[in-house]
Amino acid sequence: MSGEAWAYVNGSSGAESTAEANADAFEQWRIVPRVLRDVSERGLGVTLFGHHYPTPLLASPVGVLELVDPDADLGIARAASSLGVPAILSNQASIPMEKVFAEGGEGPKWFQLYWSTSNDLVESLVSRAEKLGAQAIVVTLDTQMLGWRPRDLDLGFLPFIRGMGIAQYTSDPVFMRLVAERMARPADPAAPKPRVTPTAVRTLIGMTRRHPGRFRANLRSGEPRAAIETFLDVFSRANLTWSDLAFLRSRTSLPIVLKGIQHPDDARRAVDAGMDGIIVSNHAGRQIDGAIASLDALPGVVESVGGRVPVLFDSGIRGGADVFRALALGASAVCVGRPWVYGLAIAGEEGAREALRNLVAEFDLVLGLSGYRSIGELTPEALVRV
Repeated sequence: MSGEAWAYVNGSSGAESTAEANADAFEQWRIVPRVLRDVSERGLGVTLFGHHYPTPLLASPVGVLELVDPDADLGIARAASSLGVPAILSNQASIPMEKVFAEGGEGPKWFQLYWSTSNDLVESLVSRAEKLGAQAIVVTLDTQMLGWRPRDLDLGFLPFIRGMGIAQYTSDPVFMRLVAERMARPADPAAPKPRVTPTAVRTLIGMTRRHPGRFRANLRSGEPRAAIETFLDVFSRANLTWSDLAFLRSRTSLPIVLKGIQHPDDARRAVDAGMDGIIVSNHAGRQIDGAIASLDALPGVVESVGGRVPVLFDSGIRGGADVFRALALGASAVCVGRPWVYGLAIAGEEGAREALRNLVAEFDLVLGLSGYRSIGELTPEALVRV
């Protein structure tokens, strides 16, 4: 990866203590193996929202994958599809969802939603995903503002202002209507004119090439820049509240899973609001420095939900033993992100597939070596806290 790509993917917020805590939390739980049990046959499958999957893994949504590999979202979609692993397609994808669903393999796909300031755009994105055959909508709640990420700040790098990671928007009719409305407004005579520098020229060329349509027409129209400015205006919604969930519930029949839950009271409220699932996540440490580790939050959320909806886990999975521990603490399934991204960077689709396959293989071994034959047998008694 380039230095900018590595900083964006590997970096976290602040002093990166939350990302470190995510990893450290697993070391507080040690596996207690049981012996003389018949583990010659093991089942790794899970059922979520009426769909059976052969493994407990899901590929977490990761944006701006064009930084990592040219196939970007197609690479992970195909890799996950070949293993029956649901790929959660990012709202910040580099490839429109229509192309990913058409060319990304026949495997299961979910769609991640960042709730925009435009409810019309939210409805359009969700409607597109549902029509394409998405099996669930994952609403990410912890990015109402982007976190303080020093690695990106040190490089002065934000991919979105270069037109990266906004393909779901520039392929959306509602978003492009907003762009057209912006372009139709009279220019502000008091607005400062951008300085012409080599970096500015490179950025202009890059955003123009990435924008749908012909390069020269895009350059003349100024639409690529207007699209980026529109995206920056509508991307995040800081005033989103519990009452807004009713809007989404009324717009889709798909299961709605809230990602970013860390507090038991929020978990209970999500269930009471009619949500179908929860993902315990701190955005892999990328949003709040000094936040609780996701694994530390998991038991309390599981207890508060009381089995009424599936509780998935995200943030910190690095090996099969981590998968085992999260499932033993009550997770219904686990989401994994950075490991397959590194595989994608090294060897494209095959690298992402190998990373996921290795995680599944190691988990299978840990499960059997610990004396268990299925995920349903796992309870906190399989672990001891040290």
